[in-house]
Amino acid sequence: MSLQLLSLPYTPDAAHRFFAPIAHCPYAMLLDSAHANHVNSRFDILVADPLLVHQYQDGTNQLRFRDGRIETQTGCPFALLEQLQSQYLPPLDAPQWADLPFIGGALGFWSYDLGRAVETLPSLATNDSQLPQMVVGLYDWALLVDHQQQQVFLISPEPNARLTWLNTQQASKSANFALTSDWQAAITKTQYQQAFAKIQDWIQAGDCYEINFAQRFQATYQGDEWQAYQALVRENGAPFSAFLRFDDYAFLSVSPERFLWLDGDFIETKPIKGTRPRHADPTQDAAIAKALQQAPKDRAENVMIVDLLRNDMGRVATPGSVQVPSLFAIESFPAVHHLVSTVTATLAPQYSACDLLKACFPGGSITGAPKVRAMEIIETLESHRRQIYCGSIGYISRHGKMDTNIAIRTLSASHGQLHAWAGGAIVADSDVNEEYQETLDKLSRILPTLSAYQMQPQIQQPIQPQGQYKSEKSATIHPSTDSVQSPHHN
Repeated sequence: MSLQLLSLPYTPDAAHRFFAPIAHCPYAMLLDSAHANHVNSRFDILVADPLLVHQYQDGTNQLRFRDGRIETQTGCPFALLEQLQSQYLPPLDAPQWADLPFIGGALGFWSYDLGRAVETLPSLATNDSQLPQMVVGLYDWALLVDHQQQQVFLISPEPNARLTWLNTQQASKSANFALTSDWQAAITKTQYQQAFAKIQDWIQAGDCYEINFAQRFQATYQGDEWQAYQALVRENGAPFSAFLRFDDYAFLSVSPERFLWLDGDFIETKPIKGTRPRHADPTQDAAIAKALQQAPKDRAENVMIVDLLRNDMGRVATPGSVQVPSLFAIESFPAVHHLVSTVTATLAPQYSACDLLKACFPGGSITGAPKVRAMEIIETLESHRRQIYCGSIGYISRHGKMDTNIAIRTLSASHGQLHAWAGGAIVADSDVNEEYQETLDKLSRILPTLSAYQMQPQIQQPIQPQGQYKSEKSATIHPSTDSVQSPHHN
Protein backbone atom coordinates (compact mmCIF):
# COMPACT_ATOMS: atom_id res chain seq x y z
CA MET A 1 0.00 0.00 0.00
CA SER A 2 1.37 3.41 -0.94
CA LEU A 3 2.10 6.10 1.60
CA GLN A 4 0.14 9.31 1.86
CA LEU A 5 0.94 12.58 3.61
CA LEU A 6 -1.53 14.61 5.64
CA SER A 7 -0.57 18.15 6.73
CA LEU A 8 -1.68 19.24 10.20
CA PRO A 9 -1.54 22.62 12.00
CA TYR A 10 1.86 23.44 13.49
CA THR A 11 2.48 24.33 17.09
CA PRO A 12 5.91 24.17 18.78
CA ASP A 13 4.60 21.53 21.19
CA ALA A 14 2.81 19.45 18.56
CA ALA A 15 4.88 16.31 19.14
CA HIS A 16 4.35 16.36 22.91
CA ARG A 17 0.67 17.21 22.46
CA PHE A 18 0.07 14.22 20.18
CA PHE A 19 2.31 11.93 22.22
CA ALA A 20 0.84 12.63 25.67
CA PRO A 21 -2.34 10.53 25.13
CA ILE A 22 -0.28 7.53 23.95
CA ALA A 23 2.75 7.92 26.24
CA HIS A 24 1.54 4.93 28.29
CA CYS A 25 1.18 2.61 25.26
CA PRO A 26 3.84 -0.09 24.83
CA TYR A 27 6.14 0.73 21.89
CA ALA A 28 5.07 4.36 21.70
CA MET A 29 8.30 6.24 20.99
CA LEU A 30 9.25 9.88 20.57
CA LEU A 31 12.50 11.13 19.05
CA ASP A 32 12.57 14.68 20.29
CA SER A 33 14.66 17.67 19.24
CA ALA A 34 13.54 19.21 22.56
CA HIS A 35 13.43 22.73 21.06
CA ALA A 36 17.20 22.85 21.46
CA ASN A 37 19.04 25.74 19.84
CA HIS A 38 21.17 23.41 17.75
CA VAL A 39 21.81 22.66 14.10
CA ASN A 40 20.43 19.11 14.52
CA SER A 41 17.18 20.15 16.22
CA ARG A 42 14.86 20.43 13.24
CA PHE A 43 12.55 17.40 13.51
CA ASP A 44 10.51 15.53 16.10
CA ILE A 45 9.37 11.99 15.20
CA LEU A 46 6.48 10.16 16.88
CA VAL A 47 5.50 6.51 16.37
CA ALA A 48 3.32 3.88 18.06
CA ASP A 49 1.38 0.70 17.22
CA PRO A 50 4.13 -1.10 15.25
CA LEU A 51 3.57 -3.75 12.60
CA LEU A 52 5.96 -5.93 14.55
CA VAL A 53 8.54 -5.66 17.32
CA HIS A 54 11.99 -7.22 17.01
CA GLN A 55 13.46 -7.92 20.46
CA TYR A 56 16.89 -9.43 21.05
CA GLN A 57 18.11 -10.85 24.35
CA ASP A 58 21.03 -13.16 25.08
CA GLY A 59 21.19 -14.77 21.65
CA THR A 60 17.45 -15.03 20.96
CA ASN A 61 15.44 -12.85 18.59
CA GLN A 62 11.75 -12.61 19.48
CA LEU A 63 9.26 -11.21 16.95
CA ARG A 64 5.92 -9.87 18.19
CA PHE A 65 3.42 -9.10 15.46
CA ARG A 66 0.56 -6.63 15.53
CA ASP A 67 -1.93 -9.51 15.22
CA GLY A 68 -0.58 -11.14 18.40
CA ARG A 69 1.69 -13.79 16.87
CA ILE A 70 5.05 -14.41 18.52
CA GLU A 71 8.02 -16.10 16.82
CA THR A 72 11.59 -16.75 17.95
CA GLN A 73 14.76 -17.04 15.88
CA THR A 74 18.48 -17.25 16.47
CA GLY A 75 21.15 -15.40 14.52
CA CYS A 76 22.67 -11.95 14.18
CA PRO A 77 20.16 -9.28 15.30
CA PHE A 78 21.53 -6.71 12.85
CA ALA A 79 21.16 -9.03 9.86
CA LEU A 80 17.69 -10.16 10.93
CA LEU A 81 16.51 -6.57 11.39
CA GLU A 82 17.60 -5.75 7.85
CA GLN A 83 15.79 -8.85 6.56
CA LEU A 84 12.58 -8.00 8.44
CA GLN A 85 12.56 -4.40 7.28
CA SER A 86 13.09 -5.45 3.67
CA GLN A 87 10.26 -7.96 3.97
CA TYR A 88 7.62 -5.89 5.75
CA LEU A 89 8.56 -2.32 4.83
CA PRO A 90 10.46 -2.54 1.54
CA PRO A 91 12.55 0.43 0.43
CA LEU A 92 10.84 3.49 -1.02
CA ASP A 93 12.87 5.82 -3.20
CA ALA A 94 10.46 8.59 -4.11
CA PRO A 95 11.58 12.23 -4.58
CA GLN A 96 8.63 13.62 -2.57
CA TRP A 97 10.04 12.11 0.62
CA ALA A 98 13.64 13.27 0.14
CA ASP A 99 13.53 16.14 2.65
CA LEU A 100 11.89 14.12 5.43
CA PRO A 101 14.01 12.14 7.91
CA PHE A 102 11.64 9.20 8.51
CA ILE A 103 8.69 7.86 6.52
CA GLY A 104 8.23 4.60 8.37
CA GLY A 105 10.74 1.87 9.08
CA ALA A 106 12.71 0.66 12.09
CA LEU A 107 12.80 2.73 15.27
CA GLY A 108 13.96 1.76 18.75
CA PHE A 109 17.11 1.10 20.77
CA TRP A 110 20.32 -0.89 20.66
CA SER A 111 21.76 -1.15 24.18
CA TYR A 112 25.48 -0.97 24.98
CA ASP A 113 25.30 -4.64 26.00
CA LEU A 114 24.32 -5.58 22.45
CA GLY A 115 28.04 -5.27 21.84
CA ARG A 116 28.19 -8.87 23.05
CA ALA A 117 26.53 -9.84 19.76
CA VAL A 118 29.50 -8.23 17.97
CA GLU A 119 32.49 -8.95 20.25
CA THR A 120 33.35 -11.67 22.78
CA LEU A 121 33.51 -10.06 26.23
CA PRO A 122 33.84 -11.33 29.81
CA SER A 123 30.79 -11.39 32.10
CA LEU A 124 31.90 -9.71 35.31
CA ALA A 125 29.67 -6.69 36.02
CA THR A 126 26.37 -7.23 37.81
CA ASN A 127 23.42 -7.57 35.42
CA ASP A 128 20.47 -6.60 37.60
CA SER A 129 18.00 -5.36 34.97
CA GLN A 130 17.37 -8.37 32.72
CA LEU A 131 16.15 -5.95 30.05
CA PRO A 132 16.51 -6.85 26.36
CA GLN A 133 19.66 -5.75 24.55
CA MET A 134 17.65 -4.49 21.56
CA VAL A 135 14.03 -3.58 20.90
CA VAL A 136 13.14 -2.12 17.52
CA GLY A 137 9.65 -1.67 16.14
CA LEU A 138 8.75 -1.67 12.47
CA TYR A 139 6.31 1.20 11.93
CA ASP A 140 4.27 1.81 8.80
CA TRP A 141 3.37 5.36 9.88
CA ALA A 142 4.87 8.34 11.68
CA LEU A 143 4.01 11.87 12.76
CA LEU A 144 6.77 14.40 12.01
CA VAL A 145 7.14 17.95 13.32
CA ASP A 146 9.40 20.23 11.28
CA HIS A 147 10.37 23.15 13.52
CA GLN A 148 12.36 24.86 10.79
CA GLN A 149 9.50 25.00 8.29
CA GLN A 150 6.85 25.01 11.05
CA GLN A 151 4.95 22.09 9.57
CA VAL A 152 3.42 18.88 10.92
CA PHE A 153 3.05 15.80 8.72
CA LEU A 154 1.23 12.53 9.32
CA ILE A 155 2.64 9.89 6.98
CA SER A 156 0.67 6.66 6.71
CA PRO A 157 -0.98 4.31 4.22
CA GLU A 158 -4.27 5.69 5.62
CA PRO A 159 -3.46 9.00 7.31
CA ASN A 160 -7.05 9.99 8.07
CA ALA A 161 -7.71 6.69 9.82
CA ARG A 162 -4.47 7.04 11.80
CA LEU A 163 -5.37 10.61 12.77
CA THR A 164 -8.73 9.36 14.02
CA TRP A 165 -6.91 6.72 16.05
CA LEU A 166 -4.60 9.34 17.56
CA ASN A 167 -7.49 11.62 18.43
CA THR A 168 -9.37 8.85 20.24
CA GLN A 169 -6.46 7.91 22.52
CA GLN A 170 -6.70 8.97 26.16
CA ALA A 171 -3.84 9.75 28.51
CA SER A 172 -3.10 7.32 31.31
CA LYS A 173 -4.48 7.94 34.80
CA SER A 174 -1.08 7.12 36.31
CA ALA A 175 -0.06 8.78 39.53
CA ASN A 176 2.16 11.82 39.35
CA PHE A 177 5.86 11.09 39.09
CA ALA A 178 7.82 11.26 42.35
CA LEU A 179 11.09 9.96 43.66
CA THR A 180 10.61 7.83 46.75
CA SER A 181 14.28 7.82 47.81
CA ASP A 182 17.45 9.86 47.54
CA TRP A 183 19.86 9.23 44.68
CA GLN A 184 22.50 6.66 45.63
CA ALA A 185 25.79 6.08 43.79
CA ALA A 186 26.70 2.48 43.02
CA ILE A 187 30.31 3.10 44.06
CA THR A 188 31.96 5.40 46.58
CA LYS A 189 34.48 8.03 45.63
CA THR A 190 37.18 5.81 47.12
CA GLN A 191 36.12 2.96 44.85
CA TYR A 192 36.16 5.35 41.89
CA GLN A 193 39.72 6.35 42.81
CA GLN A 194 40.75 2.70 43.03
CA ALA A 195 39.33 1.99 39.57
CA PHE A 196 41.07 5.09 38.23
CA ALA A 197 44.39 3.82 39.60
CA LYS A 198 43.92 0.45 37.88
CA ILE A 199 43.19 2.19 34.58
CA GLN A 200 46.39 4.22 34.97
CA ASP A 201 48.33 0.98 35.54
CA TRP A 202 46.91 -0.48 32.31
CA ILE A 203 47.73 2.72 30.41
CA GLN A 204 51.30 2.79 31.72
CA ALA A 205 51.70 -0.88 30.75
CA GLY A 206 50.64 -0.05 27.19
CA ASP A 207 47.47 -2.13 27.45
CA CYS A 208 45.23 0.76 26.46
CA TYR A 209 45.34 4.49 25.74
CA GLU A 210 41.96 5.73 26.88
CA ILE A 211 39.12 4.24 28.93
CA ASN A 212 35.65 5.71 29.24
CA PHE A 213 34.82 4.83 32.86
CA ALA A 214 31.30 5.47 34.22
CA GLN A 215 29.43 5.29 37.48
CA ARG A 216 25.74 4.56 38.03
CA PHE A 217 23.23 6.34 40.27
CA GLN A 218 19.97 4.82 41.47
CA ALA A 219 16.75 6.03 43.08
CA THR A 220 13.31 4.54 43.58
CA TYR A 221 10.23 6.22 42.14
CA GLN A 222 6.54 5.93 41.54
CA GLY A 223 4.15 7.37 38.99
CA ASP A 224 4.34 8.49 35.38
CA GLU A 225 7.75 8.38 33.68
CA TRP A 226 6.44 10.63 30.87
CA GLN A 227 6.08 13.42 33.42
CA ALA A 228 9.70 12.89 34.48
CA TYR A 229 10.84 13.06 30.87
CA GLN A 230 9.01 16.32 30.27
CA ALA A 231 10.69 17.83 33.33
CA LEU A 232 14.10 16.70 32.08
CA VAL A 233 13.54 18.15 28.62
CA ARG A 234 12.59 21.52 30.04
CA GLU A 235 15.96 21.68 31.81
CA ASN A 236 18.05 19.91 29.16
CA GLY A 237 17.30 21.06 25.63
CA ALA A 238 19.27 18.40 23.73
CA PRO A 239 18.94 17.62 20.01
CA PHE A 240 18.91 13.82 20.34
CA SER A 241 16.40 13.44 23.17
CA ALA A 242 13.96 10.53 23.24
CA PHE A 243 11.22 8.87 25.27
CA LEU A 244 10.66 5.15 24.66
CA ARG A 245 7.85 3.20 26.32
CA PHE A 246 7.74 -0.58 26.61
CA ASP A 247 5.59 -3.10 28.49
CA ASP A 248 7.03 -2.53 31.96
CA TYR A 249 9.93 -0.13 31.50
CA ALA A 250 10.83 3.13 29.79
CA PHE A 251 13.92 5.05 28.66
CA LEU A 252 14.30 8.79 29.09
CA SER A 253 17.11 10.35 27.07
CA VAL A 254 18.33 13.94 26.80
CA SER A 255 21.39 13.09 24.75
CA PRO A 256 23.45 15.79 23.02
CA GLU A 257 25.46 13.34 20.90
CA ARG A 258 24.88 11.96 17.42
CA PHE A 259 26.23 8.47 16.77
CA LEU A 260 25.58 7.71 13.10
CA TRP A 261 23.69 9.64 10.44
CA LEU A 262 23.22 8.04 7.03
CA ASP A 263 21.58 9.87 4.09
CA GLY A 264 21.76 7.75 0.96
CA ASP A 265 25.46 6.83 1.01
CA PHE A 266 26.65 9.81 3.08
CA ILE A 267 27.76 8.93 6.62
CA GLU A 268 28.37 11.36 9.48
CA THR A 269 29.31 10.83 13.12
CA LYS A 270 29.91 13.56 15.71
CA PRO A 271 31.83 12.17 18.71
CA ILE A 272 31.92 14.18 21.94
CA LYS A 273 35.07 14.03 24.03
CA GLY A 274 35.83 16.94 26.33
CA THR A 275 33.46 18.56 28.85
CA ARG A 276 33.35 21.66 31.05
CA PRO A 277 30.48 22.92 33.25
CA ARG A 278 28.66 26.09 32.18
CA HIS A 279 29.00 29.33 34.19
CA ALA A 280 26.23 31.85 34.86
CA ASP A 281 28.48 34.80 34.00
CA PRO A 282 28.70 35.11 30.16
CA THR A 283 32.31 36.30 30.19
CA GLN A 284 33.49 33.45 32.40
CA ASP A 285 31.35 31.00 30.43
CA ALA A 286 33.04 32.04 27.18
CA ALA A 287 36.46 31.74 28.81
CA ILE A 288 35.64 28.20 29.98
CA ALA A 289 34.60 27.21 26.46
CA LYS A 290 37.78 28.67 24.96
CA ALA A 291 39.93 26.89 27.55
CA LEU A 292 38.22 23.59 26.71
CA GLN A 293 38.88 24.04 23.01
CA GLN A 294 42.57 24.64 23.66
CA ALA A 295 43.10 22.04 26.43
CA PRO A 296 45.82 19.57 25.33
CA LYS A 297 44.37 16.64 27.31
CA ASP A 298 40.85 17.05 25.92
CA ARG A 299 42.16 17.50 22.38
CA ALA A 300 44.22 14.33 22.75
CA GLU A 301 41.16 12.40 23.99
CA ASN A 302 39.12 13.72 21.08
CA VAL A 303 41.74 12.80 18.48
CA MET A 304 42.00 9.23 19.80
CA ILE A 305 38.25 8.74 19.47
CA VAL A 306 38.18 10.36 16.02
CA ASP A 307 40.84 7.88 14.88
CA LEU A 308 38.88 4.99 16.36
CA LEU A 309 35.70 6.03 14.55
CA ARG A 310 37.58 6.55 11.29
CA ASN A 311 38.73 2.95 11.61
CA ASP A 312 35.23 1.64 12.43
CA MET A 313 33.60 3.54 9.55
CA GLY A 314 36.39 2.46 7.21
CA ARG A 315 35.16 -1.15 7.47
CA VAL A 316 32.09 -0.31 5.38
CA ALA A 317 33.13 2.94 3.65
CA THR A 318 34.36 3.44 0.12
CA PRO A 319 38.18 3.43 0.33
CA GLY A 320 39.61 6.92 0.67
CA SER A 321 36.25 8.53 1.53
CA VAL A 322 36.70 8.94 5.30
CA GLN A 323 37.23 12.63 6.15
CA VAL A 324 37.33 14.86 9.25
CA PRO A 325 35.74 18.17 8.18
CA SER A 326 35.54 19.56 11.72
CA LEU A 327 37.93 18.99 14.61
CA PHE A 328 37.59 20.41 18.15
CA ALA A 329 34.38 22.43 17.67
CA ILE A 330 32.64 23.74 20.79
CA GLU A 331 28.95 22.89 21.23
CA SER A 332 27.21 24.33 24.29
CA PHE A 333 24.27 22.85 26.16
CA PRO A 334 22.38 23.99 29.30
CA ALA A 335 24.69 22.25 31.77
CA VAL A 336 28.01 21.84 29.94
CA HIS A 337 30.24 22.78 27.01
CA HIS A 338 31.40 19.87 24.83
CA LEU A 339 34.33 19.40 22.46
CA VAL A 340 32.87 17.86 19.30
CA SER A 341 34.46 16.65 16.07
CA THR A 342 32.81 15.51 12.85
CA VAL A 343 33.82 12.49 10.77
CA THR A 344 32.25 11.73 7.38
CA ALA A 345 32.50 8.94 4.82
CA THR A 346 30.74 7.36 1.85
CA LEU A 347 29.02 4.01 2.45
CA ALA A 348 30.29 1.40 0.00
CA PRO A 349 27.49 0.13 -2.29
CA GLN A 350 27.62 -3.46 -1.01
CA TYR A 351 26.77 -2.39 2.56
CA SER A 352 23.54 -1.33 4.29
CA ALA A 353 22.53 0.86 7.21
CA CYS A 354 22.49 -2.22 9.48
CA ASP A 355 25.99 -3.14 8.30
CA LEU A 356 27.18 0.37 9.20
CA LEU A 357 25.55 0.21 12.62
CA LYS A 358 27.12 -3.18 13.38
CA ALA A 359 30.56 -2.10 12.15
CA CYS A 360 30.64 0.88 14.51
CA PHE A 361 28.75 -0.57 17.47
CA PRO A 362 28.97 0.39 20.27
CA GLY A 363 30.17 3.94 19.66
CA GLY A 364 33.87 4.49 20.13
CA SER A 365 33.37 7.76 21.99
CA ILE A 366 32.03 5.85 24.99
CA THR A 367 34.40 2.88 25.06
CA GLY A 368 38.01 3.95 24.65
CA ALA A 369 41.03 2.84 22.67
CA PRO A 370 41.78 0.23 21.57
CA LYS A 371 38.09 -0.45 21.49
CA VAL A 372 37.71 -4.14 22.36
CA ARG A 373 40.32 -3.96 25.13
CA ALA A 374 38.57 -0.89 26.50
CA MET A 375 35.27 -2.78 26.59
CA GLU A 376 36.96 -5.64 28.48
CA ILE A 377 38.32 -3.19 31.05
CA ILE A 378 34.93 -1.49 31.40
CA GLU A 379 33.36 -4.86 32.15
CA THR A 380 36.09 -5.55 34.70
CA LEU A 381 35.82 -2.25 36.58
CA GLU A 382 32.25 -0.97 36.37
CA SER A 383 29.94 -2.27 39.07
CA HIS A 384 26.90 -2.90 36.85
CA ARG A 385 26.11 -3.56 33.21
CA ARG A 386 25.45 -0.38 31.28
CA GLN A 387 22.14 -1.50 29.69
CA ILE A 388 20.81 1.36 27.54
CA TYR A 389 23.53 3.78 28.72
CA CYS A 390 26.07 4.35 25.94
CA GLY A 391 23.97 2.29 23.57
CA SER A 392 21.99 3.99 20.83
CA ILE A 393 18.46 5.22 20.12
CA GLY A 394 17.28 6.09 16.64
CA TYR A 395 15.74 5.03 13.35
CA ILE A 396 16.41 3.41 9.99
CA SER A 397 13.88 4.84 7.55
CA ARG A 398 12.65 2.87 4.57
CA HIS A 399 13.85 5.63 2.20
CA GLY A 400 17.52 5.21 3.01
CA LYS A 401 18.08 7.50 5.99
CA MET A 402 19.34 6.55 9.43
CA ASP A 403 19.98 8.70 12.50
CA THR A 404 21.02 7.45 15.93
CA ASN A 405 22.23 8.98 19.15
CA ILE A 406 24.75 7.90 21.74
CA ALA A 407 22.51 7.21 24.73
CA ILE A 408 24.31 9.38 27.26
CA ARG A 409 22.32 11.56 29.71
CA THR A 410 19.89 8.66 29.51
CA LEU A 411 17.85 7.06 32.30
CA SER A 412 16.30 3.63 32.61
CA ALA A 413 13.00 3.35 34.52
CA SER A 414 11.89 -0.16 35.41
CA HIS A 415 9.81 -1.68 38.24
CA GLY A 416 10.13 1.38 40.43
CA GLN A 417 13.91 1.67 39.94
CA LEU A 418 15.45 4.66 38.18
CA HIS A 419 19.04 4.41 36.95
CA ALA A 420 21.26 7.22 35.60
CA TRP A 421 24.89 7.04 34.52
CA ALA A 422 27.73 9.41 33.81
CA GLY A 423 31.29 8.79 32.73
CA GLY A 424 34.34 10.33 31.18
CA ALA A 425 37.50 9.48 29.29
CA ILE A 426 40.55 8.66 31.37
CA VAL A 427 43.97 9.06 29.77
CA ALA A 428 47.55 9.10 31.09
CA ASP A 429 47.46 12.71 32.30
CA SER A 430 43.95 12.66 33.75
CA ASP A 431 43.40 13.94 37.30
CA VAL A 432 41.24 11.67 39.43
CA ASN A 433 39.37 14.45 41.22
CA GLU A 434 38.67 16.30 37.98
CA GLU A 435 37.42 13.14 36.30
CA TYR A 436 35.17 12.29 39.24
CA GLN A 437 33.75 15.81 39.24
CA GLU A 438 33.11 15.65 35.49
CA THR A 439 30.76 12.71 35.97
CA LEU A 440 28.78 14.83 38.42
CA ASP A 441 28.79 17.91 36.19
CA LYS A 442 27.19 15.87 33.42
CA LEU A 443 24.24 15.06 35.68
CA SER A 444 23.93 18.56 37.16
CA ARG A 445 20.62 19.23 35.40
CA ILE A 446 19.28 15.68 35.63
CA LEU A 447 19.48 14.34 39.19
CA PRO A 448 18.44 17.67 40.80
CA THR A 449 15.59 18.12 38.32
CA LEU A 450 14.02 14.83 39.35
CA SER A 451 14.88 15.36 43.02
CA ALA A 452 12.51 18.33 42.88
CA TYR A 453 9.72 15.73 42.65
CA GLN A 454 10.91 13.77 45.67
CA MET A 455 8.32 12.63 48.21
CA GLN A 456 8.96 13.83 51.78
CA PRO A 457 12.51 15.01 51.03
CA GLN A 458 14.94 15.23 53.89
CA ILE A 459 15.79 18.64 55.33
CA GLN A 460 19.43 19.00 56.19
CA GLN A 461 22.40 21.34 55.95
CA PRO A 462 24.41 20.38 52.86
CA ILE A 463 27.99 19.29 53.51
CA GLN A 464 30.58 20.88 51.24
CA PRO A 465 33.85 18.95 51.29
CA GLN A 466 36.24 19.05 48.33
CA GLY A 467 34.76 17.42 45.24
CA GLN A 468 31.20 17.67 46.51
CA TYR A 469 28.62 18.25 43.81
CA LYS A 470 26.16 21.09 44.13
CA SER A 471 23.89 22.45 41.43
CA GLU A 472 21.70 25.49 41.27
CA LYS A 473 18.86 23.19 42.39
CA SER A 474 20.86 22.39 45.55
CA ALA A 475 20.98 18.62 45.22
CA THR A 476 24.15 17.42 46.91
CA ILE A 477 26.27 14.31 46.84
CA HIS A 478 28.15 13.41 49.99
CA PRO A 479 31.45 11.58 49.40
CA SER A 480 31.14 9.76 52.75
CA THR A 481 28.15 7.79 51.51
CA ASP A 482 27.87 8.95 47.90
CA SER A 483 24.13 9.40 48.27
CA VAL A 484 22.55 12.28 46.41
CA GLN A 485 19.98 14.14 48.48
CA SER A 486 17.94 17.24 47.97
CA PRO A 487 16.57 19.77 50.43
CA HIS A 488 12.93 20.50 50.92
CA HIS A 489 11.02 21.93 47.97
CA ASN A 490 7.83 23.88 48.61
